[in-house]
Amino acid sequence: MQDTNKGYKPIEDYGLIGNMKTVALVSIEGSIDFMCYPDFDSPSVFAKLLDHQKGGSFSIIPQIKDFKTKQLYLPATAVLLTRFFSEEGIAELTDYMPINLPGSQKTNTIVRMIKTVRGSITYRVKCDPAFNYARAKHKCDLKENEIRFTTQEQEPTIMRLISDIPLQILDNCGYAEFTLEQSEVAFIVLECGQDEKPNAIDFYKNNTYQQTIDFWRAWTKKSTYKGRWSETINRSAITLKLLTSIEQGSTVAAPTFSLPETLGAGRNWDYRYTWIRDAAFTMYAFLRLGYTDEATAFLKWIHDRSSEDKLYLMYTINGKHNLAEKELEHFEGYKNSLPVRIGNAAQDQLQIDIYGELIDTVYIYNKQHSAITFEFWETIVTQIEQVIENWQKADHGIWEIRNIEKEFLHSRLMCWVAMDRAIKIAENRSFPYPEKEWKNIRNEIYKDIYHNFWNEKLGAWVQYKGAEQVDASVLLMSLMHFISPYEPRWLSTMKVVERELGLDVLLYRYRNGPDEFDGLQGDEGTFNMCSFWYIESLAKSGEVTKALDSFEKMIAYANHLGLFSEQISHKAEHLGNFPQAFTHLALISAALEIDKQLDRM
Repeated sequence: MQDTNKGYKPIEDYGLIGNMKTVALVSIEGSIDFMCYPDFDSPSVFAKLLDHQKGGSFSIIPQIKDFKTKQLYLPATAVLLTRFFSEEGIAELTDYMPINLPGSQKTNTIVRMIKTVRGSITYRVKCDPAFNYARAKHKCDLKENEIRFTTQEQEPTIMRLISDIPLQILDNCGYAEFTLEQSEVAFIVLECGQDEKPNAIDFYKNNTYQQTIDFWRAWTKKSTYKGRWSETINRSAITLKLLTSIEQGSTVAAPTFSLPETLGAGRNWDYRYTWIRDAAFTMYAFLRLGYTDEATAFLKWIHDRSSEDKLYLMYTINGKHNLAEKELEHFEGYKNSLPVRIGNAAQDQLQIDIYGELIDTVYIYNKQHSAITFEFWETIVTQIEQVIENWQKADHGIWEIRNIEKEFLHSRLMCWVAMDRAIKIAENRSFPYPEKEWKNIRNEIYKDIYHNFWNEKLGAWVQYKGAEQVDASVLLMSLMHFISPYEPRWLSTMKVVERELGLDVLLYRYRNGPDEFDGLQGDEGTFNMCSFWYIESLAKSGEVTKALDSFEKMIAYANHLGLFSEQISHKAEHLGNFPQAFTHLALISAALEIDKQLDRM
């Protein structure tokens, strides 16, 4: 039998670096196996994660026998260290992407700093880009120790490899082989080659390392978090920041595409876009931690979309709608998991819940940080009109079920949240609004949820009207203050969720069952953000000790750097796009709730 896993590392064996314009994934053996360039949602330049032969990578390998590796971040930064340990010596690789700050020299660059800590070590460097999802051919030119990669396209992409060690071209790749003695350091840099005045290698050697560290440590100091899990919260916050555009203010759901939720089952999606739901929850997490600038920038980005005919479910990072779904048939997929998709057909779905998540974030922003303008209020009124028009409709729901529409509980709940928070904003600010109409609709939605989504036989609020099963998104009923966390019906629902969906601290989002409810084959892994929702709900419902222990157990499922993908497999490997914003923001919210409840004890 063919080993389809050959050439692929576990998804959790990667660290993340970035500059809030794009990111790169660095393997535990120092190879950059994924990067889209120049933006999050641009075509890939390195995608070995999705095709280990064609995808492209950028490797730096010390030539020492039987080495072991460790990775770590420098504290409170996105600067990643990969260390190699052998009897022959110790090598250290430092990877980071300098930040483009206002008034600074613009770069879009990966800096790789190589150091021999002990011994005399030879290194081999291979920069093997595969432009435009490995569909574009390129040529290499070497001049004055600079290699230019230029694609053979109508609008060519140009990238530039520079170093303070000799470079050469080998098999249309950038290549170097050199030896560093103990304490010696070498730099190799990959940057955009279209700058009119490219930077010299000394610019990166002398300036960017400390500047990058200083940026991240100054940013993390803005956090107001004073709880028990500072390192964990900081790492999640930095991860969310890395997924947020410094230019636009929008946030991607994850920086990768088509990493499978189930191996070989077709559950492979492109997450490199801004979902209103995910981004709104991300801004909620930023606000709770005191990062108000990020929330302000996102709300401006949202307001800029208000001139369009409606609020769309998802956007490109710069607010466009060109997300047509395609399959890259020449890629074999991670561990042979096909298809490899780019774009996302869910953009055309009706998902009514997005108004609730967004307006809830606006409510918190207006209440805790800064008063919104009347002009922005008028945008909210337009959104509420959409809720009033559509709240009774069936839709595809938070899980983007492709084959059916139902009256999903989560969508109905978020319609109530949208009405409730809009009314509270209006009354807090004395904004004009049709009070009687809005309150009547809010009350009507509440009664519909309370009575018509309750299943007496099961003893729980169910996934959709008439369903016989629960869905983990029901946990948001208490987190969104729809229901008291001590309500008997709620406590009963919690028990059903744990019994039907739980595996210790792991939680499925729903059970697909033999009838393949979601229209897709294969059993999913457990959903990490649902686990954190459940833990937060436990804390709210008074089970603080259980919540505390569960939280500690759950964060241990993170990778060696504290990063989470979307799901956990049957054998506790990470599945789905990586790292996922939703998981990290749910982690932050759960930690804050547990801290609050522990402080009250």
